[in-house]
This record gives sequence, C-alpha cells and structure tokens, in this order.
Amino acid sequence: MKIGVIDCGGGFRGIYGTGVLDFCQAHDVWFDYCVGISAGSANLSSYLARQPGRNIPFYGEYGFRKEYCGIGNLVFKHNYLNLDYVYGTLSNSDGESPLDFEAMMANPAQFVIVATDALTGETIYFDKSSLRQDYYNAIKASCALPGACQPVDVDGRLCFDGGFGDPVPVEKALADGCDKVVVILTKPRDTIREQKSDMLGVRLIRRDYPRAAEQLMLRYKKYNDGVALAKEYEKQGKVLIVAPESTCGMTTLKRTQEQLDQMYAMAQKDAAAILPFLGQD
Repeated sequence: MKIGVIDCGGGFRGIYGTGVLDFCQAHDVWFDYCVGISAGSANLSSYLARQPGRNIPFYGEYGFRKEYCGIGNLVFKHNYLNLDYVYGTLSNSDGESPLDFEAMMANPAQFVIVATDALTGETIYFDKSSLRQDYYNAIKASCALPGACQPVDVDGRLCFDGGFGDPVPVEKALADGCDKVVVILTKPRDTIREQKSDMLGVRLIRRDYPRAAEQLMLRYKKYNDGVALAKEYEKQGKVLIVAPESTCGMTTLKRTQEQLDQMYAMAQKDAAAILPFLGQD
C-alpha cells in the first residue's frame, strides 16, 4: 500500500503542518509520497531528512528577525519575505539550521514540490532532482507569494508559489498511485476561500506576469474544489483531512508567538487521527 501526505502550507500558519509531521516522526509514521505546497514543501524537507523540530524556529525565532521578512526587505530587496535568507543563509550546510540534504535525498519517499510558472501560469511539479546541496530554489519558488516576493529562478524557469497552481493536489496523489492520503490544511476544513483575498496579489503581478495573474484569480475556486474533492474521498476511506479548529487569529503573514504555540499544540493533538487511519492505533 502506497501512503501519501499533502502539506498545503499557508505562510506562518504552516507551523500547523510542522506539528503534524513532528507527531508523525515521533510515532514512526513514514509516508511513501510527500507533496508540499508553499511552506508545506519546507516542512516536508525536514520531515524527509528526519529532523524533527527543525522547522519550529523558522516560524518563531527566525521568523521575527528583520532579515526574514518585513518592509525593509521589500524596499531594498523587492521581497517582503527574504527567501534567500530562509532557504539559503539559514538552511545551507554552513547555516544556522542546516537541512540534512544527504538524509533527505537518501529517504526513499517521493518528494513533490508544487510551484507555478510565472510566465505561462502552468502548474509545475518539481521532484528531488531539482534540488542540490545548498540549492533549494524549488522550495523557495513554492513559497514565493505573488506580491510579497519576486518569482524565483529554478534552473532557468521563473516560478511563483504553488498555492495557486494546485493548492490541494489530491487528484495528483491518487493518480500517482497513492492508496491513502493524509491532507494537511492550515485553515478549518469548512473554510470557503474567497477570490477577494487574492486580488491585491493579482494587481501587483498582472502587468509583468499576466498568465500567472489569471491563475491567481482562480485560486479560490481551485482550493474550494480541492477540499470538496478531499471530503468526497474521505467518505470512501481514501483520504484523511487533518485541519485546525481555528487559525488562532493568524493570517498568512501575521502571527504572534502565542498564536504559533497554540497552532503547533493543536496540530499535535489533531495528528493523532492519522494512526487509526493508517491502522496503527
């Protein structure tokens, strides 16, 4: 049986996914197929490298540093989120919190990193072959929020966040052979996404990246349809949705340390449902 996990990310709310995946490591739950969208791709890189707890300071301690995100970065680097700092300075082999690249690559599980082509609007599914020691541009690209970040060059291809390419890729996971899939959301499962939440990003990128802007305008529908499909498969026993009861007041880019702690604790509790779903209770 091939077991998959999808971490749908969600900016700083992604700490919820970290909590779920840390629970899995602590209970010896290892997925065969891992799909990361946005912050979910960063969470899964640490999971695949078997580095429990590694992502926590990226949301908390590091996340409050001016080098990580802020208006200063936007003014001087044209990126509110400094992805080079996050996935370079901090994560490289000589960084403050290096990703164990060799362990991640040695893990036999498939790793799919979702991004969006900035020029064509096409959804891109990168795999491990796109990653090299201290070259994590595919993960950077998956996290490059339109309007908050410039697109990231991945081996000559400019890419934005995967969250508006395929925000809940249940269909892909099943098409790629998964028998069961755990879907990690960072908003309550019955949340209906609205188009207006993406319109600022659309306006900011429309001139330079019109096709990506067109896809961003459709994100709300793709997300809602993806969650609805996951719920249908959940009724059939093929999918388990793990989602928080609330966002604790967090948004994609706004949070407090207390909110982060609450979301992580909630994830640890909610993740217990994975064990019976996989027959490990």
